[in-house]
Amino acid sequence: MEITDNSCSFSKCLSIAGFDSSGGAGLQADIKTFSAWGCYGMTVLTALPIQNTMGVRNCYTIPTSSIQEQLEAIFDDIRPDSIKIGMLFSKNIIRLVSKFIQCRAETIPIVTDPVMYAKSGNRLLEEDAVDALKNEIFPLSTVITPNIPEALLLTGLKESTEKHHIMESLIGITSCSVLLKGGHSNSDECNSDECDDWLYHHKKKNISVLHGKRVQTKNTHGTGCTMSAAIASGLALGFDIPTSCEKAKQYVYNAIIQAQKNPIGKGAGPVHHFYNIWPNLTI
Repeated sequence: MEITDNSCSFSKCLSIAGFDSSGGAGLQADIKTFSAWGCYGMTVLTALPIQNTMGVRNCYTIPTSSIQEQLEAIFDDIRPDSIKIGMLFSKNIIRLVSKFIQCRAETIPIVTDPVMYAKSGNRLLEEDAVDALKNEIFPLSTVITPNIPEALLLTGLKESTEKHHIMESLIGITSCSVLLKGGHSNSDECNSDECDDWLYHHKKKNISVLHGKRVQTKNTHGTGCTMSAAIASGLALGFDIPTSCEKAKQYVYNAIIQAQKNPIGKGAGPVHHFYNIWPNLTI
């Protein structure tokens, strides 16, 4: 796309999240998603997981002062139009990010993906940080995007709990909109062709269902990161919450479908973030 009018500017999205050197999740997935949506992407690193498509090998902390400095450097220069929050890892990081947002980002739409575990099962949020996430980040969020396992941990419900009860419990512990993702459902619907997400719109006080088809594939690395980053992109571009969620769901579905044509890695491969730019890419 050629921009000839100097008054034109990108919508700007900031990801506050962890790292993935294999490029499929975390900051890397977020910045790819922002770019695919035509937004200018920025990042703040919160932790350094060592991972690839086969799993997480280790996770290193970074000084909290460096997170504070990253946030200040961004906001002193470029004000984001939306923020996506992913892996925060610890109570100290959660409190730092919460305090900063309250001081300098109160009016910016925030999409929080409550990252707790990697697909390999490795923990990406310390056990004693769950309450801090609920009490300090959720109240500042515009939308939270838990999958079923994350929602069960957040609410304390059992694995066999039906989805509408999970949604009711999530609504009870939040003051924002909730997108409950159905891709990780532990119920019989995992064996069906459907993959529906449930959206609770906080202002309208209603629940709607975002219908989708289930794709039987192992190429799902980073889908949660990609979904939340896509919603943040939609909000930055001026779409409302339902439209942003619907467009994001379609984007992730297409990215999963296209990834099957060009799988990457030996494990759970990443989705194809740029399918709309490289539709016939052959590696």
